[in-house]
Amino acid sequence: MDRQNAWLKSDAEEMASIMSFAEDYRQFISNCKTERECVKEIVSMAKEKGCMCLSEVMASGRQLKPGDRVYVDNMGKALALFTIGKKPIEDGLRIIGSHIDSPRLDIKQNPLYEDEGMVLLDTHYYGGIKKYQWVTMPLAIHGVVALTDGRNIEVAMGEEETDPVVGVTDLLIHLAGEQLDKKGAKVVEGEALDILAGNMPLSGECEDAKQSVKANILSILKEKYGIAEEDFMSAELEAVPSGPARNMGMDNSMIIGYGQDDRVCAYPSVMAYFDSGIPEYTTACLLMDKEEIGSVGATGCKSLFFENMLAEVMECCGQYSELKLRRALAASVALSADVNSAYDSNYASAFEKKNSSYLGKGVVIKKFTGSRGKSAASDANAETVAKIRKIMEDNDIAYQIAEIGKVDLGGGGTIAYILANYDMEVLDCGVPVLSMHAPYEVTSKVDIYETYRLFKAFVEK
Repeated sequence: MDRQNAWLKSDAEEMASIMSFAEDYRQFISNCKTERECVKEIVSMAKEKGCMCLSEVMASGRQLKPGDRVYVDNMGKALALFTIGKKPIEDGLRIIGSHIDSPRLDIKQNPLYEDEGMVLLDTHYYGGIKKYQWVTMPLAIHGVVALTDGRNIEVAMGEEETDPVVGVTDLLIHLAGEQLDKKGAKVVEGEALDILAGNMPLSGECEDAKQSVKANILSILKEKYGIAEEDFMSAELEAVPSGPARNMGMDNSMIIGYGQDDRVCAYPSVMAYFDSGIPEYTTACLLMDKEEIGSVGATGCKSLFFENMLAEVMECCGQYSELKLRRALAASVALSADVNSAYDSNYASAFEKKNSSYLGKGVVIKKFTGSRGKSAASDANAETVAKIRKIMEDNDIAYQIAEIGKVDLGGGGTIAYILANYDMEVLDCGVPVLSMHAPYEVTSKVDIYETYRLFKAFVEK
């Protein structure tokens, strides 16, 4: 079942559409490097498109009708978008669910210390990373500091060309004999991922000369953001690679950038939602947090957020009952939109070629994910796979079917099994990615566009 390269079916008009869509996506991931920034940007887009805030609809007592769009912001870190369909919601929804969190370095709650004239920030890595990949690169700090007076201070330092950046140092090669003998997981350990933040002492008198560099950093934070050292306790600050995503390849066919797992699926799902008309079935676009650490917490997919908000939407449509809610969930069909590992010829031994996904061959469907013996996989029904295949074939959408890699090497999961707990049909699908979970990941522009086309056809058909 060798699949044709998707670029080959693209005429000049479609090629222009691919490149235009990819450029908009590149700008999105360059500007939105945290889950909070994604939610803020997508809510802004939703308002421009005429989407209503669900809480405002509830407060007004307005009844929703087919074609109405609403959004629900969950604590600024997850988001649900709904379009009311022509059929009763009890008949089921068409759901596309992705996640907007990505691996990173989180700043600890008591992070700042000085050691021999250097000030560092202690970190705790978030999600699955190869720790050695995060040293000696320019890092930016994004996030929010919540103050006790009720204000939230947004932080974004290290992105402008004139901004200073921070970073994690590494041991010089001349002294690294013992380090290089370690296994990859131990070459750089978690407690060594402290970020170098300053080296200049505070000018003038300082109460503690041994803490003068730290005093200077605190002075800068106070002047620029109005925050004190104690405010780190109620902060969510993330260190991420600095700078924009870039076009990649001499042929301009790819994008390299931070956070493409899973914003490369989130962005097409959002655009498919906005670009669709009045659907037969009510549609939902879910943008979830915490997938990289198990989908836990109030903003993760395991929370009751989606279920509760669907109940509110049904109430605003005059269709709610507990039984109808259960029927709606069980009758729904969902695409769990998450990336898949792309075949990498530099590491061919990790892949089984017949069941791998490839850059440039279109959207990937995955009957199951999980680890080794399909652990934590939803394993979609054959009938569900056939339905999605038909949509793609009827619309000439380039697609491929794949697993993550060789069976016994490991694996990964998505939110599919969580949605499947509602007894709905769920299939994993998404964009193939090279260097997944590295600070800079690589995708093909045509795969991103074909994924958008699938999502749009799914909610419309």
